[in-house]
Amino acid sequence: MLHDSYQNYYEEISNWDFDAFDIRTETLTDWDLYEILGNLACEDSAILDLGTAGGEKLLANFPDCKEILGCDYSPGMIETANRNLASSGRKNITFKVMDNLNMDVPQDHFDIVVARHTPTDPVQIRRCLKDGGYLLIRGVDKYDCWNLKMIFGGGQGYEDPVPQSIIDYENVIKAGFRDIELVPIHEREYFKDRETFKSFLCKVPILDAVDDDLLDKYIADNTFGGRIRLLRNYYGITARK
Repeated sequence: MLHDSYQNYYEEISNWDFDAFDIRTETLTDWDLYEILGNLACEDSAILDLGTAGGEKLLANFPDCKEILGCDYSPGMIETANRNLASSGRKNITFKVMDNLNMDVPQDHFDIVVARHTPTDPVQIRRCLKDGGYLLIRGVDKYDCWNLKMIFGGGQGYEDPVPQSIIDYENVIKAGFRDIELVPIHEREYFKDRETFKSFLCKVPILDAVDDDLLDKYIADNTFGGRIRLLRNYYGITARK
C-alpha cells in the first residue's frame, strides 16, 4: 500500500536534518500556513498537528497555547520529535504515533487541526474539531517540480489523473466544512551545487530514481546565479466546521 510505503520512507529519514541542504527559498504566493495559524490561535487553543514528522516545524512555528498534540504515522519520527521537544524547553506539547486515516483523538476537542504534506480524512478531522474550529492543510500538488519530472518521465503524482489538491478540496467539501478556500502556492528553491541537489533528490520522494545524465540535463537548464533552481508547487486549504 502507498500509505505503508510512505511509513517506510519516513522511518528511514527520521533522524535526517533537512537544514543541512542549505536551501534558499523564494516564496511567490501570499499564503503562509504559520501566519494563518498564529492569527487563528489564542492562549486557550487546542491544536492538533497531523504529519508532524520530527516536530521541527511545530516547535519552531506553532504559537504558545493551552495544548498542542503532534501526530505521525512513523514511530521513528515521533522518537525524533520527543528528543527535539526535550531540548526545546517548550511546554504543553505532546507527540504520539497515529495513523491519520484511523484517528485516535477525542471528538469535539480541538480548535485547529493542521495537516502538512500528509494524507487526511476530513470526515474524521471534522469529528475531532469543536464547532467553529478550523482545518488548515498544506500539501504537495501533482505539478510540484513538474519540469524536473518531465525530464525524468515520472515521479510523485506524475500519473495521477486528478491533482491531490482537487481531491483534498472536494473531500473537505463532502465532509461538510464551510468557508473553504483552495490556494495554489508557488515557491522557488535554490541549491548551492550538484552534490547537494542530488543528495536532496535521493532523500525526498519527488522522483522514483535519480539518473545522472538526466540530472545533468536538468541542472544545465536550471542554474541561475550559480545555484540550481527547483520550482515547487504546493497548495493550501482553509476550512471551518
